[in-house]
This record gives sequence, C-alpha cells and structure tokens, in this order.
Amino acid sequence: MISVEDREVMRRAYFIEKKSLRQIARELHVARKTVCKAIASAEGESYTLSAIRPAPILGPYKARIEELLAENGRLPPKQRYTSHKIYEEIVKAGYRGGESTVRAYIGQRRREQRRPQVYLPLEFDPGSDAQVDWGEAVAEVGGVRVTVQLFYMRLCYSRRLFLMAFPTQKQEAFLEGHVQAFHFFQGVPQRISYDNLKAAVEKVLVGHTRQEQQTFVAFRSHYLFASHFCTPGQGHEKGGVEHAVGFGRRNFMVPIPKVASFAELNALLLARCLADDARQVAGQSLTIGAAWALERTALRPLPDRDYPCCVTRPVSLTPYSQVTFESNRYSVPADKAEAHLVVKAYPFRVDILALDGIIASHARCYGKDQDIFDPLHYLPLLAQRPGAFQHAKPLRRWRETWPATYEQLLARLQTEQSDGQGVREFIRILRLHEQYPAALVEQAVAQALAYGCPHADGVALCLRQLLHPEPTVAALDLRGQPSLDRGLAPPDLHQYEQLLAGGGR
Repeated sequence: MISVEDREVMRRAYFIEKKSLRQIARELHVARKTVCKAIASAEGESYTLSAIRPAPILGPYKARIEELLAENGRLPPKQRYTSHKIYEEIVKAGYRGGESTVRAYIGQRRREQRRPQVYLPLEFDPGSDAQVDWGEAVAEVGGVRVTVQLFYMRLCYSRRLFLMAFPTQKQEAFLEGHVQAFHFFQGVPQRISYDNLKAAVEKVLVGHTRQEQQTFVAFRSHYLFASHFCTPGQGHEKGGVEHAVGFGRRNFMVPIPKVASFAELNALLLARCLADDARQVAGQSLTIGAAWALERTALRPLPDRDYPCCVTRPVSLTPYSQVTFESNRYSVPADKAEAHLVVKAYPFRVDILALDGIIASHARCYGKDQDIFDPLHYLPLLAQRPGAFQHAKPLRRWRETWPATYEQLLARLQTEQSDGQGVREFIRILRLHEQYPAALVEQAVAQALAYGCPHADGVALCLRQLLHPEPTVAALDLRGQPSLDRGLAPPDLHQYEQLLAGGGR
C-alpha cells in the first residue's frame, strides 16, 4: 500500500514539477502503475483481503468450532462451551495446533456475530431519582494498607455525588451510608435504584418483583422513598452511579490516602465531594453545585430523627465481664454487669445496654476472636483484689501505653506503703479517669509528683486546681489616696512570746 506521504510526493512531481510517469517511477523506485494510482487519488486506499488466508492447521477444524458455538445458543448459560473446552474437543479430533490460535479465532467469530448494544438516553426531573452502588479502593488506615468499601449515592438530575468508606458492606453500613448521604444532599430523593444486593433484597422473584429485607423496608418507610431494583446482570440500568464508582476511585482515592482512622478518611472524602460541586459535566449548562441548588427544593424533607443503623442482639455476660458479638469479646463495667444484656452494633461502634440504658461503648472490631477491653471497667474488681494487679490482662495492655509518670507514681506508692496499700492507693488514682479526661489526670499526676504529694488526695487536689485555678488579684492602686498610702507597721510578735510564757492575761 502507498502511504499518503508517498502519494503527495508523486502528485507534486507530476502536477507541479511536470515530470513524466516514467521519470517519477525511476526516481522513486516504484512501478508506473503505482504512480498512476497516486495521480488518480490523493486519498489512501484501505487494505482489502483479496483471498482468505490459508489456515493449514486450524482450517480443517473450523467447521467443528462453528458447530460447538452454534450449540452454545441452546445450552444453559452456566453450562456452555468455553474456548478452552472447545480446544479440548478439537484436540480429540486430531488438532495439533496451539490453544491461543483457537482462542483468537473464537474471539474473532464472537465479535463478528455480536450485535452492538444501544441504549435510550435518559433525562430526570429534579429530586426524582438517585442511584446507589458499592465500590472498592485501597487506603492506608492507621499505617496498614487495607481494602475499604466505598458507598456511593448519586443524584440523577444534578449529578451530585456522595462517597463514604466502611470496613465492610454489611447492612448497617449500607443504611448508615444512606443516612449520611441524605444529610449531605439535605433531603431524600423520591426513588432510589439499586442492584439486587443482599442488604436490601432477600430473594429475587419473577420479573421486577423482589422479596425485600424487613430492616430495609422499615428504613425505606422511615424516609418514605421508593426503591427500584435493576434487572439481574443489567448494570447499565443505573449507569450514572456505575460511572461514578470509577470516577470516585480515580479522582478521590488517588494518590492512596494515608489516614489515622476511618473518621479521618471520611472527612477527606466529604471535602472532595464538596469540591466536586464546582465541576461542570460535559453537555450540562450548570455546574453540579448550581444544579443541586435547584434540585434541593424538590427533595423530600428529612425526618425529625435519623433511623438507628445498627444490628441488635441479645447477649449473655461471660465470667470475665464480657459479652460476645461476632466472635469478638467486649468488656462491660464490673459494677454494672447483668446476666442478660443487649448489643447494638453500628458500623464503627458497639453499644452494650442494660435496662438503665447504655453501660459501655467500644470501637467496633472486624477481626476474629479478639478481646476489646476498657481497663476502667475492671478497676472496681481490682480495688477488691489488688493482688491481681500485676497479672490483670486489661491493666497490662493499658500499661503498655500509659505515661511514664504513672510508673513513677506506682513505684513510690509501693515503696512507701506496704501490704498492697500502695496498689490500692494507685487504683484510687486510676479511677479518677472515670470522671475526668485522661489528659487532665495525666497532668495532675505529673503535678502531684512535682509537689511531693504522690497519693490519691494529692492528685485530686491538683485536679481541682487545674479545673478551678485561683483568680489572680491585682494589687490595689492607692496613688490617688495619699492618706491611705502610708503603710502599716508590722505587728510586734514578742507579745505572743509573753502569752506562751504565761506572762500575759
């Protein structure tokens, strides 16, 4: 084939330089027929295969491959011939070529037979629709690289996008993502479209009928939106949020975020969602933020209270003042423990309740067979059994992180007081954490050591001084009252000496 650059050279030589066909062919080392083609048209020719390429090895087996591909149309979707299986079938018939050749031929035939998919362009009214989906991304949380689950909700009219990261895709995380998205949008859309995800759908029935999860139905009833579930395998029915999953990962999670906690990561994502309001989607006359300002008035108002996005389970107390939830053990205050309690597990915390309300709250653990202790829960027991202080597991873990001043104070108390009294006194000091912030107690301990009063009453006194410092009184200025600014004579203390000696009345 002649390149368009070569054609240009030949055409210039003929039409501008007035050279003959023979001269051009001789100078450029091409056939005169080639020069004639260039002179006839400046446009390049597309390559057309004049004859089918010979396939001496695969050729005799193409008919069998076509039979198997045709048979696939009559087989169940999950039991059709794969390229590898077709390769095995023609090997049995005598084929000795490579599997990659078979795969390439089958891929070519499928592309030739595949009909192009076309879709209807959609347009939404303000506040009418939103779409929800999950995605995954990598983040560094607390120095550990983890795969986080990203909840996406996208308003269809304004294209406003909300992202939130969770450790899992459990139902409580799914519902919490909705609640935070509704607050971000300052309202609730009339309808939300989903895949057939387990957090919402218990069973897919005929057509668009679904047996939904009871908790999801209650949640939907609380916010009064309608739900729509896509046809299985037809993700394009909510193509807006499908596109947003990739967009959010590329634009909000690159470079890989390095954060101390999920709370910090979600604050970062929220800031990036807000910054995205300034973007103008191709083909739209308004920015996302301006379109959302129009859409906000069409959203349903938020209810007076948020739906509690948690899993509730009855639990029993173990002999170690713990309750078990999802194989992990969470501590309970020893002086408030009851035989039967209730756990409410939110995406990021676990609350433990008795009849009087919440008696303990912990950060939720997604590991397996872990002990989650609050050492303050065991101080009442330690006050009764100070001999167990050195071996109590919750205290041993706390000692790994508490300040060095605590060890100094404990050593002094154990030296100055015997028979476990020093440990009892130290436990009294630790129980100040039940009433005051840890940073304040640490400051009071350091101050008590500096003042030379290393005991519970001394630390409590320092705490009161830190909380209620004595006001500084300015000196009285008597320069304007010269009659008062004469000073006072110092008292004669010798009179007290006479009183002590019995010489005065």
